This record gives sequence, structure tokens and C-alpha cells, in this order.
Amino acid sequence: MNTTQKIKLSQRARRVSGQIAGIQRMTDDDRYCVDVLNQISAVRSALDALGIELLNQHLECCVIGHGSGSEHARAKPMKPDALLAEVKVALTRFLK
Repeated sequence: MNTTQKIKLSQRARRVSGQIAGIQRMTDDDRYCVDVLNQISAVRSALDALGIELLNQHLECCVIGHGSGSEHARAKPMKPDALLAEVKVALTRFLK
């Protein structure tokens, strides 16, 4: 993952963190339930977008680029069947 991609992911994560802090403030301020639920929906969407971005980068760098030197520094050397199994597990967890 290059520096631009890291910055983009970090910005998205900070945005989600701010939205979650906003939910805490809303509940502390006894805001209307529907308003809080709308904010929760926005956080879910933001988390999904973050997960999709990370999944795309993983597929590009660590799966398709496996063995080319573009994968994450902590990626384990794997055979294609093991890579596929890892992707299946990650997708199953992400889509729950």
C-alpha cells in the first residue's frame, strides 16, 4: 500500500471515529432517537466504504500482486489456494 492509499484509509477511519463520537454526544444530549439512528446508519455506510477500500487494496496488492513485491510487508508467502482461502475468510467476515 502506498502513502496516498494509507492517507486515504486513515482519513476515512478518522471520519468514522468522529461520527461515532458524534453518536456518543447525541446520546449524552438526549437527542431524538431517529436522529441517532440516522447517524448510526451513516456510520455503517462509512465503515462499509472503509472496508471495501481496504479489501480492494488487499486484492490488488496482496492477492493479485502476490510475489511481486507489492504486497504488504507482513503478508505471508502463500500458494494460490491458500490466498484464495484467505480471501474467502476475509469476505465472509466482512459481509456478516
